[in-house]
Amino acid sequence: MRERIEIFEGDITKQQVDAIVNAANTSLLGGGGVDGAIHRAAGPELLEETRKIGGCPTGEARVSKGYRLPAKWVIHTVGPVWAGGNRNEDQLLASCYRNSLKAGTELGAKTIAFPSISTGAYGFPLERATEIALRETKNFLEADKSLEKVIFVCFGQKVFNTYKEVAKRIFG
Repeated sequence: MRERIEIFEGDITKQQVDAIVNAANTSLLGGGGVDGAIHRAAGPELLEETRKIGGCPTGEARVSKGYRLPAKWVIHTVGPVWAGGNRNEDQLLASCYRNSLKAGTELGAKTIAFPSISTGAYGFPLERATEIALRETKNFLEADKSLEKVIFVCFGQKVFNTYKEVAKRIFG
């Protein structure tokens, strides 16, 4: 299991993987943070395609081509905005990971890279979000053998250190 999950600090737009996951907003039309970086790196064709998709509800996932990215596909998922933990935030975030992984396997992807969903502007507590991300990925990989590698691309040392610490607890 552990050999199928990697954690490192870096730029998700540079990943040589089949699919990258975009922490999108419900419009799918670009924004700040990782969403803006992915749209800039992919080029204007991504915006054209996401306009046609017509949005995405929180917790779900939609797929587009990767265009100018090294990744063939972008899996757009909309994480929850943190509102204190009493508005289904944990379940919605877990759905983001499950639905993104499912979308990737349906595409035939063997490798997928994730950012830390909802932990930036959406304010989800980092350690709590990391536990959800790693637990959902572990559960998915135990049931699905088609994915060879899931990479968590951390933006910044704090996120990287949190993922490494939580991974020790979850994977031993």
